[in-house]
Amino acid sequence: MSSIKKYLIAGILVIAFVAYLIFANRHSTPVGIRASGVPTTTPGTAGPTSLPTTTLPTNNPPSGSSPSASARQYKDGIYTGTVADAFYGKLQAVATVQGGIITNVTFPQAPSGGHSGAVSNQALPVLKQEAITAQSANVNVVSGATQTSQAFEQSLTSALARAKS
Repeated sequence: MSSIKKYLIAGILVIAFVAYLIFANRHSTPVGIRASGVPTTTPGTAGPTSLPTTTLPTNNPPSGSSPSASARQYKDGIYTGTVADAFYGKLQAVATVQGGIITNVTFPQAPSGGHSGAVSNQALPVLKQEAITAQSANVNVVSGATQTSQAFEQSLTSALARAKS
């Protein structure tokens, strides 16, 4: 009887783990991804082993060919977004637009200190690069940084709304 209980418990744990993996990877980008696409985690570990070390481009348009006229949807300038609540701190995004495209995103306010600061330090460069690549605030939520990702999207959306008017 006890061996049946062990198998039942093991089966439930396996199902729960698979459900977690499906849910966690559905619409997210792992926090431990460098701009190069190389994971910062060691296989078999629970999380990132270090902060990303790749320097992300600043004030440079996305690599590749020049954007078409249809991709140039914003007026040149620097646009400050509203301050958004990231639950563990406030977040504000500032978008730089050159040649009608987003070339940089900076953060005059972001959660800092402790765990919140560590999450922001890993998630914000990923979110920044995705916004520059997508040329919008509509980016994937970073796994483990949902509230920071949502605050980023809210603040950058308000900045880009000013760039369109």
